[in-house]
Amino acid sequence: MSTIENLNMDRVQSDEIARIMMSIGRAARAATAELANASTQTKNHALKAMAGEIRTHKQDILAANQQDVKEAKQGNISSAFLDRLILTEDRVADMATSLEVIADLADPVGQVMAEWTRPNGLHISRVRVPLGVIGIIYESRPNVTADAGALCLKAGNAVILRSGSESFHSSQAIHTCLTAGLSKAGLPIAAIQLVPTTDRAAVGILLKDMVDYIDVIIPRGGKSLVERVQREARVPVLAHLEGLCHIYVDKAAQIEKAIAITLNAKMRRTGICGAAETLLIDRAVLDTHLKPIIGALVDAGCQVRGDGMARAIDDRIEPATEQDWTTEYLDAIISVKVVDDVDGAIEHIRHYGSHHTDSIITEDQHTADRFLKEVDSAIVMHNTSTQFADGGEFGMGAEIGISTSRLHSPGPVGAEQLTTFKYVVRGTGQTRP
Repeated sequence: MSTIENLNMDRVQSDEIARIMMSIGRAARAATAELANASTQTKNHALKAMAGEIRTHKQDILAANQQDVKEAKQGNISSAFLDRLILTEDRVADMATSLEVIADLADPVGQVMAEWTRPNGLHISRVRVPLGVIGIIYESRPNVTADAGALCLKAGNAVILRSGSESFHSSQAIHTCLTAGLSKAGLPIAAIQLVPTTDRAAVGILLKDMVDYIDVIIPRGGKSLVERVQREARVPVLAHLEGLCHIYVDKAAQIEKAIAITLNAKMRRTGICGAAETLLIDRAVLDTHLKPIIGALVDAGCQVRGDGMARAIDDRIEPATEQDWTTEYLDAIISVKVVDDVDGAIEHIRHYGSHHTDSIITEDQHTADRFLKEVDSAIVMHNTSTQFADGGEFGMGAEIGISTSRLHSPGPVGAEQLTTFKYVVRGTGQTRP
């Protein structure tokens, strides 16, 4: 085929993708009116029907996932990436359960956030309403298809899902279950749509050409994806760039508690954004606390990189570089830095952190309160693992991601965070003088 013919074929393909994406956008926008007015009972019926469909078609979902995993293994992928991609029977069961938990949550749409009466008799209320049409771009995690579709529906939004190519077959199988649930509840299947192509041109169209149809974009994936979305999107973006999560072991920390929490925060699942990447330890307990904590990490298969003071205590610690303090490993690696008291910990997190999740281990309530107040992250914790940075663990049923945005809702993005509000003013004939 000649170069000119190749260009013509590319143009035809690009035009077809654009046509498909605009059709998806129009259908999503049309669905929002019905969704915004759907009763809580109808939405919950759909969510529970979706859960039932996922259980019924569990083997179809697992077979599709096996195809994705097989294709992914042919490329150069990390163990963390593979862990996010793989579905097991338990993970599919958890996916269905999450939909039922979301169904049982209070409906955020129509909730009165505040209300008051003015001296002139006007009654004003601030009421939750859906955002509209949400575009979600995600990588590797097929469960996001179910979580995102369900949360958007609960909040009365239409959603356009663009899964990663690596999880495309899994996402298709899950999406089939979601649309079946919508149909059983009498809701438009355009309420939850999956972009039917892995061509990257679809992402560009979603970000730049669909401003008439999309109200918010939410990326969930690696740093390069989030950076591209934040750079190119012409609609508001709700995202976090990295999960540089810290554990600070204070001089008043119980050693057994410090060992258990640090080990869990790093090693429970190393590939999630709530995994701890840096351990900060108070110089005052360096001689007593560091070695047993490092021993537990090393025994669990974790590589440890640290500064000079940490390495002087334990020769199993490898040298850390400046880059380690800014690296989200998403792997069995942790960096260790010795700090002077809580002030040094707060300063390190302020300089290197990503405003995601940070935890202090201490029995000193005053020190804990200072840390919780002064660390400027979406989630701050005391005496617990950063792996609890999760919408399901917060009682939200699931999450679309952890937002570090100041302008909307920092922290786990659940159904309530997928709403905005309007003011409702009721009068009895008042006119303004």
